[in-house]
Amino acid sequence: MRTFDTATRSDWITDRALRGIIGTALALPYARRVRWFGAMAERIVAPAAGYRKRAQEQIAMIWPDMDRGEVDRLARACCNNFGRTMIEGYSKGEYTAQLAGTQPHGAGLDAIAEAKAEGRPVLFVTGHFGNHDAPRHVLNRMGYTIGGIYKPISNPYFNEHYLGTIKDVSGPVFPVDREGMGGFMRWLQGGGMATMLFDVRVMKYPAIPFLGHPAHTSTGLGAIALKTGALIVPYFGTRLADGLNFDVEVEAPVAPTTPEQIMRDVTDRLEARVRAHPDQYFWVHRRWG
Repeated sequence: MRTFDTATRSDWITDRALRGIIGTALALPYARRVRWFGAMAERIVAPAAGYRKRAQEQIAMIWPDMDRGEVDRLARACCNNFGRTMIEGYSKGEYTAQLAGTQPHGAGLDAIAEAKAEGRPVLFVTGHFGNHDAPRHVLNRMGYTIGGIYKPISNPYFNEHYLGTIKDVSGPVFPVDREGMGGFMRWLQGGGMATMLFDVRVMKYPAIPFLGHPAHTSTGLGAIALKTGALIVPYFGTRLADGLNFDVEVEAPVAPTTPEQIMRDVTDRLEARVRAHPDQYFWVHRRWG
């Protein structure tokens, strides 16, 4: 990550442009804001940044026989969902209020209640699907304090205000560095709850099958869970047809086996979601290769 001392003029210009777009969106009523920002991401930002093309390429790789029109539709929907997810994060309290009537369900709810009563740590796991922060907002409303971990964005100007969208949501957040990981481990070892997104490519780790293709996947989440004795619970926030609300499901815990097998199991859970709702996966990031 660049610092303010090493940032480029391009970083500054990009951030100012993004601040302008975000500021314009935040001046709109909530529902209109989310729809508008999604459309902006789909029609302007994603094509200009090459995101839509990358999404098309990866979707076509997974489903080579898919009609080209359907590939394009999924890529557009992916970029629209990305835009909606981003502005929902910047909407903070309004986003939380939108989720006020959302009732979570799933086989994992009793397990996390029991873990909390016992003081056992819980490590929630999810992927870049739907809005990955929706479950955290909903569970926080139920009295669960859930920390997180994040990778700082390389543009320091943008990172400065983006960090505000993930802080103070439901618990502390820790950066992916030596000090941050130490804080994250202490939080779990003290009986805390935290969440991690695992579906990013890290080449030095094993290639685990995901949607029929090998995808290098860090086993760190599994190792952390085994070291801390944390309950491993996948959860997902699936966007509903209205584009504004979510189905929040807390799945049954994953068995504490080995780090690699844990990651295979959580990958299978995410794959089932993506196959059911391929328009809600973040096809933009380079997951394979």
